[in-house]
Amino acid sequence: MKNVGHHLASPWRRSTAAAVAGALPVLAFPAPSLWWIAYVALVPWLLLIRSAPTGRRAAFDGWWGGFGFMLAMHHWLLPSLHVFTFVIAALLGALWAPWGWLVRRTLGGSPSGGRVAAALLVVPSGWLTIELIRSWQGLGGPWGVLGASQWQVEAALRLASVGGVWLPSFLVVALNVAVAVLVAVRRARVPAVAGLVAVAAAGSAAWAGAPRPDQTGERTRIALVQPGVVAGPDSPDRRFDREEQLTRELAGQDVDLVVWGESSVGFDLGDRPDLARRLAALSRETDAEILVNVDARRSDKPGIYKSSVLIGPDGPTGDRYDKMRLVPFGEYVPARSLLGWATSVGKAAGEDRRRGSEQVVMDVGDGLRIGPMVCFETAFPDMSRHLVQDGAGVLLAQSSTSTFQQSWAPEQHASLAALRAAETGRPMVHATLTGVSAVYGANGGRIGPWLGTDASAAQVYDVPSARGTTLYVRFGDWPPQAALVVLAVYGAVGLVRFRRGARRPLVPPVRTAHGSPVRHGR
Repeated sequence: MKNVGHHLASPWRRSTAAAVAGALPVLAFPAPSLWWIAYVALVPWLLLIRSAPTGRRAAFDGWWGGFGFMLAMHHWLLPSLHVFTFVIAALLGALWAPWGWLVRRTLGGSPSGGRVAAALLVVPSGWLTIELIRSWQGLGGPWGVLGASQWQVEAALRLASVGGVWLPSFLVVALNVAVAVLVAVRRARVPAVAGLVAVAAAGSAAWAGAPRPDQTGERTRIALVQPGVVAGPDSPDRRFDREEQLTRELAGQDVDLVVWGESSVGFDLGDRPDLARRLAALSRETDAEILVNVDARRSDKPGIYKSSVLIGPDGPTGDRYDKMRLVPFGEYVPARSLLGWATSVGKAAGEDRRRGSEQVVMDVGDGLRIGPMVCFETAFPDMSRHLVQDGAGVLLAQSSTSTFQQSWAPEQHASLAALRAAETGRPMVHATLTGVSAVYGANGGRIGPWLGTDASAAQVYDVPSARGTTLYVRFGDWPPQAALVVLAVYGAVGLVRFRRGARRPLVPPVRTAHGSPVRHGR
């Protein structure tokens, strides 16, 4: 251990170790999907931070670890953003600097049982606060929330129905804190074991007590049309032709709704009435309405929009949703006057897309009401929650990750739909241009096959309907709000103790032979 400590005495070696340790949790996410590693992946980082000689060094360990985590989580952006990916990782990684200081404050040295007990609440609360801050769309949104690594674990999905993805995040961090204490602090193993028991008890309570979605017994037949990679200068026309061909295969299959992916139509339908007529003919041929996604400059207002448009047998029905939360750098450049240089070193948006103003629930008919989202928006738990509150019976995402076809991004993106389904108690459809497309039931479990990145097909899914209200839909993002309260209480207690210590005399008063303190100056 002394040799290890000596080896990490170099600031650059220590920073490198922190970055590598911070990157470890990414292995729990798709594509590796080693979900179980999340339960111990933070331990090396925690142990490194608690050994920091000063609070300042602990903050740097937090920053470098956050840089490693963000870079590993978004490494698939490198071909598009190049060096700017490192800039983004460094800026977001700074959010973990206060967390590093907090870890050393609660776990550094030889912590007492009380400090360990506090750490089991405070350290996960600090992590959850970071996830809340970076969930702001301007900072990139909640991609890579730690709890999302548990998307295929049934118990974690049940927890998500109680407190959203935030609750699994909190408990995973608490579990890592308990394991780190068991490894490094023998005298505090009792509170560490108590922490492990508390995590297990919380999971069991959610499993037993959380309301489950009520299955109505009804099913909706929804078809996903995934054309696959279509490249070249005339790709919008050829992609439409391929989607049209695949959709025709659905005729006679008693489909209720056909869904095309994001940017499936590259022309405004007002400017291309011929495409609107072809879509209406497809609707009549399949006896189903078709949800397409138009990525084009609008003919009725200025600017480029990404819009979910519902098509019926007579053409566009009038139901339209304009994407509200845009991908930073991919669809707009934040503070373009300052950061516009990103377009010269990567594939950042040359022109900002325009934002929609409100979410929309579309009435497809026969009692089917859908809540559309576009691509990146599925990372935001509040959007799917609001759609369900507004009456959506099926959540639906139109996406395209074709730019990142050979990376981990398509599988990571598809996995988010499982969490949104479990959080809201509503089935969710994730339709893409080039994969991965997937459908999940109201409990977050997968329905039917995934359409991988090598598929070009139309696939029909029998989607069970559900009703009822989950605790997350009812109470919203209460775990991060509770985390803020925990941090506020911890800070207030620390401030009171500091003031008491400041008022206490540094040297005890000298006492006389009779035991009375000497009063100088009398």
